[in-house]
Amino acid sequence: MTSQIAARATGSPIINLSVFFVFVLITLFIVYKVTNRNSTTSDYYAAGSAFSGVQNGIALSGDFLSAASFLGISGAIAVHGYDGFLYSVGWLVAWLVALLLVGERLRNTGRFTVGDVMAYRMKQRPVRAAAANATLVITFFYMLAQMAGAGGLIALLLNVHSKSGQALIITGVGLVMVFYVLVGGMKGTTWVQIIKAGMLLICVTFMSVFLIGKFGFSFSAILDQAAQNSPLGGDLLNPGGWYGSNAMDQLDFVSLSLSLVLGISSLPHVLMRFYTVPDAKEARRSVVWCSWSMFIFYLSILIVGYGATALVGSDTIVNAPGGENSAAPLLAFKIGGAMLLGIVSAVAFATILAVVAGLTLAASASFAHDVYANVIRRGKADPRSEIRVARLTALVMGFLAIIGGIVTNGQNVAFLVSLALALAASANLPTILYTLFWKRFNTTGTLWSIYGGLGSGLVLIIFSPAISGSSTSVFKGVDFHWFPLTNPGLVSIPLSFLCGFLGTILSKHPSDPKKQAEMEVRSLTGIGTRT
Repeated sequence: MTSQIAARATGSPIINLSVFFVFVLITLFIVYKVTNRNSTTSDYYAAGSAFSGVQNGIALSGDFLSAASFLGISGAIAVHGYDGFLYSVGWLVAWLVALLLVGERLRNTGRFTVGDVMAYRMKQRPVRAAAANATLVITFFYMLAQMAGAGGLIALLLNVHSKSGQALIITGVGLVMVFYVLVGGMKGTTWVQIIKAGMLLICVTFMSVFLIGKFGFSFSAILDQAAQNSPLGGDLLNPGGWYGSNAMDQLDFVSLSLSLVLGISSLPHVLMRFYTVPDAKEARRSVVWCSWSMFIFYLSILIVGYGATALVGSDTIVNAPGGENSAAPLLAFKIGGAMLLGIVSAVAFATILAVVAGLTLAASASFAHDVYANVIRRGKADPRSEIRVARLTALVMGFLAIIGGIVTNGQNVAFLVSLALALAASANLPTILYTLFWKRFNTTGTLWSIYGGLGSGLVLIIFSPAISGSSTSVFKGVDFHWFPLTNPGLVSIPLSFLCGFLGTILSKHPSDPKKQAEMEVRSLTGIGTRT
């Protein structure tokens, strides 16, 4: 019965896939055409710093308007209501951290990766290795969410319910994603992000305007109908639909909020994008344009989420292939038939491909630039060999993402991303802020901060209800959790700050005042910036 409902809800797989494949082929052609000059590391990692603030801002929003934002948050709102929308509030506010504290100074100080900034005035080899380790782990967790979203999306298009069929779908997605990175580099990835972000904004704006018009230009009417079509009833519009009302649930929500707000400005693939613009002024413009793009998107996704509940119903969404993540595609079919479903699914899939390509590029750049070029080859690597290592790393990351996506298939992608954000905020943000603003900060403090935040975050996630011990865990039927919160940010982020502070205070190796002064002048003025 469930499969029959899902089939009626998604229409003809042939029409869906026809629209879908046309869009994918167009983006692949664009990647191929714009990336015939990836001959230097600057071209491959940072697109030669040739993009304007407007272009990069739209691409930056594309980097973060991922499967978690489009599929995960719309599904979370449709099923859980008020609590689901709080994800988007946290992510939107988070860009203030990037605008006020990180973006400009990061662009002036670094060159290709987060490790460039962290290691600028520290001992190069241990710090770059630590930064690369953190980047690889964070990127892997973020990839899990995108691959799980891709599996659910294509499974919905094909009405595939079996786990083995969805595993084949995820494998195919992973292979296409690796092709993007191997061929495109940063330039190709950026152009796909720009096109994808523009189409995604048009798509959700169209759907939200249609919904408002259908309900007589009354958002209240949408909310009333949504409450009637949800098992939560009126509670769909109140706090507590997901995180409950007891003290531990509220603490878990605080931990989630902390990770959302502090995690974005710490994500390796987001930070890397600041290097694609020529100067700090364009970096600031990037964040401003990104913030406005995300504001429009998240305002629309609120209407889309509740509209999905009103027109499709929570039960149909939960029982469809992909579960909660299918809310937006199901709504698209409801209001526009197979053609709109194909377009929405194609945009969502391009979203996933482009974001995963950006993630893979960040991971491969970090390993090739920080570990291979600066640790193994001690800064004497040939650019061609460095790019070759980056591409090999992309293959390995693609394989791991496929395996991880199969394991986490069915989980809400917004929730999975929140775990990656917690790790990013724990391992990267304290270290970056200390490096940029604390003169006394040294190599020992850097290593303690990175590994303290990353290690504590990983341990707490593994032994949390997110992995075992609850009906929504990744591994059901087993229980080895002892940490009560599903998100570790409330503990791991302050612990990372504390580790960085103690490591610096207790270290017998002082910081380098000359390098610190040089870094301060460069981060504030841009003098000496290499592009």
